[in-house]
Amino acid sequence: DEIDFEFLGNSTGNPYTIHTNVYSQGKGNKEQQFHLWFDPTAAFHTYTIVWNSLRIIFLIDNIPVRVFNNNDAAGVPFPKSQPMRVYASLWNADDWATQGGRVKTDWTNAPFTALYRKFNANAKKVGPNSVSTSSINDNQSWSTQGLDAAGRNRIRWVQTKHMIYNYCT
Repeated sequence: DEIDFEFLGNSTGNPYTIHTNVYSQGKGNKEQQFHLWFDPTAAFHTYTIVWNSLRIIFLIDNIPVRVFNNNDAAGVPFPKSQPMRVYASLWNADDWATQGGRVKTDWTNAPFTALYRKFNANAKKVGPNSVSTSSINDNQSWSTQGLDAAGRNRIRWVQTKHMIYNYCT
């Protein structure tokens, strides 16, 4: 299972693209992509994934960009039965990512780096024998988090103005 929040490559002067996807039971193909409304290389930004039993919310600087609801009862797999890990990396996906693979990685610009700061993970941890335990921070408001009216207005703005691909359509 995976919950993907990926930056796709870009060409100088073009907007950056964020790619989101949810894999469950080995099935993905639930992608949405967005052009960012800012240059992510100019300053640090906060990228958040809220994952609870009801939904997965992708946020950028506390602005929701996507909600993937748990529709497991309707036959849409939802990640709920496997332990997950967090990975942050640079990955060469120039065979498909940058303008559908038309723009290749310029290796003369290597080495490539990614910088992270203030990383935080708040989760229910699974211990030995698959026993769920509380995280160090017992504030688990995320476990039922949804979108309020302001969040619904913000996600509507993002999806209307910045979404460039939606697997549903």
